[in-house]
Amino acid sequence: MTANPSRPTVIVVGSTMIDLVAYASRIPKKGETLVGDSFQMGFGGKGANQAVMARLLGAEVVMVNCLGDDAYGDMTLENFSGFGIDTTNVFRATGASGVAPIWVEPDGSNRIIIIPGANHRLTARQAARSVRDTPDASVVVGQLEVPQETTAAAFSAARETGAITVLNPAPADSLSDDLLASSDWLIPNEVEFEMLTGSPADSDGALVDFARQTDTRLVVTIGDEGAAIVSGTGHGVVRIPPPPVDPLDTTGAGDAFVGAFVVGIALGLPEQDAVRLGNACAADSVTRPGTQSSFPSPDRAERFMTDIL
Repeated sequence: MTANPSRPTVIVVGSTMIDLVAYASRIPKKGETLVGDSFQMGFGGKGANQAVMARLLGAEVVMVNCLGDDAYGDMTLENFSGFGIDTTNVFRATGASGVAPIWVEPDGSNRIIIIPGANHRLTARQAARSVRDTPDASVVVGQLEVPQETTAAAFSAARETGAITVLNPAPADSLSDDLLASSDWLIPNEVEFEMLTGSPADSDGALVDFARQTDTRLVVTIGDEGAAIVSGTGHGVVRIPPPPVDPLDTTGAGDAFVGAFVVGIALGLPEQDAVRLGNACAADSVTRPGTQSSFPSPDRAERFMTDIL
């Protein structure tokens, strides 16, 4: 793959899931059976979602993942192909692919359980080799739905090639020293930030302290309040609101933000403009149901990019 400044290459080392989404008037109580309103099956997984959003913004995207040998794995490969995502480094293993049962309430809030399946079969060696085989990548992005040692190996390889590394620490978990040491950016949401630090994301001091403690650049996404970024000097916080929208389904909004943000960084946009691009894509996504199916079309994504530029 040849580097093109206007179409930067992004590597996503992360998960794929088949989303099983139930929409209901409320979440059932313990032991209760509730009749839902509707059901939707779609493609998800934090890694896959971020890869699709980056691709919709025009980046060349290389996906690094492990799928099962089941029909869900075949469907996922076909979905990636439809978006034009490079699947050379998507491996297959015996067993089930990842799935994610999701419950969505009328206000758009969601609850998610992930069953990683073959995602946990992606090895550190496979991930590192995949990154080294793509030396023209501008950014390598990872999450916590594949083993941390696998992502850390990919990030270490990225450092060798000069790529920027971006970690979306989700679902929240204690971060290994190796993974932190090889991460340039951290992008948790406000819930994950509080789980990682014990402090609320509305505290500028807590954000600055965490960025200093981890020696990383930090962005925290805060739902309908947009995102907060620790300034380049590490001494202050800039809070950037999103465009106003009426939310229908917030599933995947954080992934839309991350996928768009990393494209902005890969293009060399000022960091606050990369956040604004992430905000625009995330806000747009919550106005439609589903995950990848809710992301802005390429034309709409291009308009967001044009507005930022």
